[in-house]
Amino acid sequence: PAVGSRMVRYPITQAAVCLATVAVVVLCNARSPSTLKGTLVRHSGGVVAMPKTQMAWMQQPRTRLGCARAEVQATESKPSTSTDFDLNTFLIEKKKSVEKALDASVQSNCKETGKICDAMRYSLLAGGKRVRPALCIAACEMLGGTEEMCMPSAVALEMIHTMSLIHDDLPAMDNDDLRRGMPTSHVKYGEDIAILAGDALLSESFAHVAKNTPKSVAPERIVEVIRILGDSVGPVGLAGGQVMDLECEAKKDVTTEELQWIHRHKTGALLIAAVASGAVLAGATQAEVDACIEYAEKIGLAFQVADDILDATQTSEVLGKTAGKDEAVDKTTYVKLLGLEGAKAEAQKLRDEAVAALEPFGEKAGPLKALADFIVNRNS
Repeated sequence: PAVGSRMVRYPITQAAVCLATVAVVVLCNARSPSTLKGTLVRHSGGVVAMPKTQMAWMQQPRTRLGCARAEVQATESKPSTSTDFDLNTFLIEKKKSVEKALDASVQSNCKETGKICDAMRYSLLAGGKRVRPALCIAACEMLGGTEEMCMPSAVALEMIHTMSLIHDDLPAMDNDDLRRGMPTSHVKYGEDIAILAGDALLSESFAHVAKNTPKSVAPERIVEVIRILGDSVGPVGLAGGQVMDLECEAKKDVTTEELQWIHRHKTGALLIAAVASGAVLAGATQAEVDACIEYAEKIGLAFQVADDILDATQTSEVLGKTAGKDEAVDKTTYVKLLGLEGAKAEAQKLRDEAVAALEPFGEKAGPLKALADFIVNRNS
């Protein structure tokens, strides 16, 4: 395709993101031992930290037309487990804390570069459910940590997520004019400023963790969190998943396994990073981190299944973004592959498997279990 077309421009943007995050990961790997005794996630050659069973989906060969295929292991759905935890109060309280920290994280009156700060704040403070920060805080508190020690990481996660939304809405990608009920960044500020605002949020996310995590947290844990965040965005994380999603748009026979591979990276990698970061900061054992990652992998897939259901059933007013776009461009989704009822059943199965992974934590896992319910049953 001609230079400047969608199929060329977006991968170039993602390549730049990948290079930036790989640089961060290389530095963190140089500063950390290959295994940090009993408290941190083990290194695996610079790939997102997780046990070998969870790493498998990141290392599958690519198939025709550039789509990636994952080997999906058959798992028996476990019975649903309810919780009486008051999630609504938890989310309100954590969202208030997170948004206060977000507001303080980016200056509102940069004299030299005011426009980019305005663009960063515009998207960062545009609302949203703040699910990723909530997951990070919930995991940290479950394992004996505090909100204070993980708040900088929670802010960083939301910065990265906001960057991904800004870039995803660009004309070179989804070409969307509406996000969270407001004009998208490139509509308000132009494509050039929107791209730079996303880039600035990404770089600021790493700096924010390094500068603001309390001194009481062991330095090696902070380094490990920065590495986890870098991995989650790079070529084996969000950016790689986005590119595979783009390449698969030209393919009409995408399988369920290929779709899962895409969304384990595009959607799931940052959710895994949220839970893993919280666990690492709290000083979790390797077994505890592994259980958290198992939970996060399942809710990552469930999140995307729920998104596909919402896109097919809700209005733009409810979603705060353009509804029905997947069907309009004949994009492969879980609803298209499984049908609406099949997609709902798949989301519930993934939710049950996520909750089962938390059984070792008992009642302390109440917030994470309730968040799994919220992710599957939300209406926007």
